[in-house]
Amino acid sequence: MSGASPSGGPPADLFVKICGITSEADALLAVGMGASAVGFVFAPSPRQMAPSVVADIVKRLPHETVTVGVFRDEAPQRVVEITAQIGLRAVQLHGVESAGDTRWVAARVPWTIKAFPAGHRNIERFAEYGAQTLLVDGTNPGSGELFDWRLAEGVIDPGRLIVSGGLRPENVAAAVLHLRPWGVDVSSGVESAPGVKDPARLRAFVTAARDAGRRVARAHETTPPAAAEGDTAPSELFDWQDDA
Repeated sequence: MSGASPSGGPPADLFVKICGITSEADALLAVGMGASAVGFVFAPSPRQMAPSVVADIVKRLPHETVTVGVFRDEAPQRVVEITAQIGLRAVQLHGVESAGDTRWVAARVPWTIKAFPAGHRNIERFAEYGAQTLLVDGTNPGSGELFDWRLAEGVIDPGRLIVSGGLRPENVAAAVLHLRPWGVDVSSGVESAPGVKDPARLRAFVTAARDAGRRVARAHETTPPAAAEGDTAPSELFDWQDDA
């Protein structure tokens, strides 16, 4: 197996997160279609889930599945409590959490993803948040609206970048080829109705994203520099990739 470079080299196989999962059937569908991770929303949303329901779903997923809890402006103690109770493997903080609160959570959970709207002024302070991964979303986070990808150019080492916001099977390849991120995240772009995943669109999304990721990897000709001491790449946190 091969993984993403800690310092920006493209992954051999793109990390693909299917978010807004609301049922066991859709969670198993996403995993069966080749998704790297599934996300469960605990913040107010049409896709909001109760922790007890998510716990039951997580128990039925393959052990290697990366399960992500999505929180927005939740008390840090509550984020850690829910993560531990369910056994989630990652958290995504999708609100205006402070750097201090994010660091507090990141010190207590396996993997922390911090989300910002594209162009947000605090992205340049991402290192202060202590999260392993940056997720760049549309300017109206959670809306499924596409944003100008130029706003995500050069904001962080691509090896720590997940792109979201308005992605769908028809445009995800272009996003991957343009930004060369470590991963992509989709919710409404693979749905037939809010909270209901569409098998055909889900399969098409994963296929297009992974194909584009492999094209980027083949085109990457230089050897990335070594990671700074103490850095942990997302790929080192979880062995989520399939055997070749």
